[in-house]
Amino acid sequence: MKTDEELQRDVQNAIKWEPQLHAAEIGVTAKNGVVTLMGTVDAYFKKSEAENAAKNVDGVRAVVEEIEVKYSNSAKSDNDIANDVLKALIDCWSVPNENLKVKVEDGWITLEGNLTWNYQKKAAEKAISYLTGVRGVTNHIKIKSEIQNEIDKKDVERALKNNWTLHSQNILVRVDGTTVILTGAVSSLYQKDLAEKTAWKTPGVWSVDNQLVVQHKYSPAL
Repeated sequence: MKTDEELQRDVQNAIKWEPQLHAAEIGVTAKNGVVTLMGTVDAYFKKSEAENAAKNVDGVRAVVEEIEVKYSNSAKSDNDIANDVLKALIDCWSVPNENLKVKVEDGWITLEGNLTWNYQKKAAEKAISYLTGVRGVTNHIKIKSEIQNEIDKKDVERALKNNWTLHSQNILVRVDGTTVILTGAVSSLYQKDLAEKTAWKTPGVWSVDNQLVVQHKYSPAL
């Protein structure tokens, strides 16, 4: 059972061990399993890396991310950023970029359009996360699978079971049309995200409703 202080220290250490992050830039607080990240970084991808590092720490039930992106050099114009985004999407071979639309406002990028697989949606976001001038990304890309077959619940359950890092016996699967609903309990945010990623790989899935609850023995400070 972790205390608030132990969880805070574990998250701080996780961030410190990320080679692309400077722990001094990011403050961490923890209360009842909810971790808040604060501070300033000089690139958008560092913001994402800090959040992922915190999620992977055992005992973290939720992450509140309040990190601000500030660039030390002169800011790029939205027009320049938009051109960089379009080029990055073209260069990303796994993303059918002709199906996407891009909006840039004050360094914040919004992605819209339709793709057939969730990994393409994630690849599009990752492709632009390292660009200079990017302050944030809103990913509104929708998944519309070309496969018209009904989703077999057993296929999802089998995929979850085959992943040895998941305690799949605690995960319940329900299928509603093109949507997979996950309920039950897992021991970490990492497992919750992993279960969702696994479900997304099922042919025919348009959306995943991840209702998994993170349960962890936790001892708040007195």
